[in-house]
Formats: sequence, C-alpha cells, structure tokens
Amino acid sequence: MSVDIRAAGAVVWRRRSRTLEVLIVHRPTWKDWSLPKGKVKGEETLHECCIREMKEETGHDVVLGVPLGWQHYTVSSGKSKEVRYWAATVADKGHPALAARGKVQPASKKEIDDARWVTVKDAHKMLTHKGDRKMLQRLMDLEEAGVLCTTPVLVTRHARATKRSVYNGPEQTRPLTTTGVVRAKRLVPLLSVYGVDRVVTSPWKRCLDTVAPYAKATGLELETREALTEAAHVKKPKKMAAVLSQVLGKGRATAVCVHRPTLPTVLDVLKGVTPHHLRRQLPGKDPWLKTGEIMVVHVAKKKDKAVVIAFEKIRPAM
Repeated sequence: MSVDIRAAGAVVWRRRSRTLEVLIVHRPTWKDWSLPKGKVKGEETLHECCIREMKEETGHDVVLGVPLGWQHYTVSSGKSKEVRYWAATVADKGHPALAARGKVQPASKKEIDDARWVTVKDAHKMLTHKGDRKMLQRLMDLEEAGVLCTTPVLVTRHARATKRSVYNGPEQTRPLTTTGVVRAKRLVPLLSVYGVDRVVTSPWKRCLDTVAPYAKATGLELETREALTEAAHVKKPKKMAAVLSQVLGKGRATAVCVHRPTLPTVLDVLKGVTPHHLRRQLPGKDPWLKTGEIMVVHVAKKKDKAVVIAFEKIRPAM
C-alpha cells in the first residue's frame, strides 16, 4: 500500500536518580504534547530523518536504539501518513559519530515551543495522542524486561566490487566499482545514527574502502582482522566466529565489514544468541545481504550474556 507522507520519530529516554524520563515536545499550532517526530526530506532515509528531527525539535543529538514500530493514520488533508519510531538516547558531547552529521537548524517557536524531560508516568498523562502513548508503552515493555539498554552491532557487507572475472590483480586488492564507492559514502550517515564508535573490518581492499569514508568522517581507526577475510574464513571459520562473538560481547556500537561468503558463519553466531521467535528475521538464503547492506543487531546484556533483542536491515539509497 502506498503512503503519501513518511515520517520518523523517537522516544528519547534517560535515567535520573533511577527514575526513567522521556523527552516530549509541545506544538503550539496543534496545542498538544507529542513525541518528537517529522517528515522525511529529499532522499534521506527514515533513520536520517529521525536523527535530524530530534535535533530540530529538542536540540539534542541522539543515537538510535531498538525500533519500536509504526503509527499509521490519515491527516486532516486526507493523505495517509506513517511514522516509524525508535528508542533513542542523547549522545555524549564529543561523540565521534557526531562529526559525521551535518548542521541542523532548530525548529521555529511556532512549530515547537517547549521540549521537556518528564517521568514516564507524567508522559502518559501529558501525551495527547493514543499512538504516542502506545510507543511509550513499548519502551516500558523493554524496560520491564530488562532489555531497554542495548548496543548496536552493524554487520555490513562490503559495497559492490569489480567482478572477479574482469579483475586481473590479486583477490585481496579487488576494488569497489564507481557505484560501490558512492554507496560507501552513503553508509556514513547510517553508521552515524547508531553512534558507531568502533569499526572492525577485513583488511581486503573492498571492505576497507567500504568503511573508510566513515572512519575519515569520524576520525576513528579501522581495526583490521585477518580472520574476516574470505581466505582465512575458508581455512578456519571458527576464528571468524570468535571475532564476531567478541564484538557482540564487548558492549560497544560497532560496525563489522565482511564478505558475502563469510555470512553463513556470521548468521550461525547470531543464531546462538538470538531467541527462537526472532530467528526467522535472519536472512535465509544467499546472498543473505545485498552489497552495501547493513544488518543492525541490537544486543542487550542479560545475566552478563549477550542476547539479541531486535534486527533491522538497511541499504542506503543511491
């Protein structure tokens, strides 16, 4: 079903003296209290839209957490609208991911005249719309389950590379195509929205060049792991599995750039830390991920063990 208006929003949360608070905004035109949200502009993804709107409406730079779902409704003009929501937290000042974001102009006072941290109980009373209260309840469900605090691991398949059949050099130096280079640059804002502050990659050129634009934008060092190469994976797939398991257990927002032939091992590792009801969301057949596509793995800690709470798949628009 086609949608006329696409938008994104978030339930931005924090803890103060063990009390959970969320950020809500007042819209004078509509005379309501709402979760911050806004419409997609140009070619931006919903993820990029969400980050921009949070900055415009609340003044805060945020990083996205677990997706909370969608609202669907018809606006006064008769057009259909859908809004995707995430849990989100305010980024630390000086976070490297912020260097990869553009400048944002604050919303006018006619659009938003107040942004306020309130307790969840007060938010339930103040939010005008039922759909917003529903998203707030989904956040509380995560809190009650002890999995609201998550860390994203972004499994990234390298962007499109020159075909093996037409490249005469060593396999480890096979480069990205022109399209691949463009898509690698478009990955930068998507890695930024999740606050990626660590990049682990195969040292082969097509993987390095896929995540190099983000490293350049943020000032992060690329951490290369020989175990992530196709050749090493053929010989000792368990070493690659160990690298990924280490990343999942580290508790840092990490992008891991890999090759398509290694993805079955990646998926086996993920299955081991994913509840049965979520496993069906994992890719089921080759190629598992398209070139330049990201599988966002939201990881929580339960009894000091990593457990997957949600998955997302994103491929930047060209």
